[in-house]
Amino acid sequence: MKDKKDKYETSLARLAEIAQKLEQGGLELEESLKLFEEGVALYSNCTKTLTAAEGRLRTLSKQAGLSLDAEGEPEDE
Repeated sequence: MKDKKDKYETSLARLAEIAQKLEQGGLELEESLKLFEEGVALYSNCTKTLTAAEGRLRTLSKQAGLSLDAEGEPEDE
């Protein structure tokens, strides 16, 4: 589990670094495209990790008898 968290945190940090480099500009077109491509892959992986975590949260909440709304917040009963 720690490996997944570490990988997610590392990917998120790299994604922020890529965004900053692209926002600063001054890069060659090919370098910008490579960074953008890497960023898209990282975004996809981070999204998959978050979706899996949300599913796990919903499963655990259901097992504990809790109901969550569409945003993952506890529902008022």
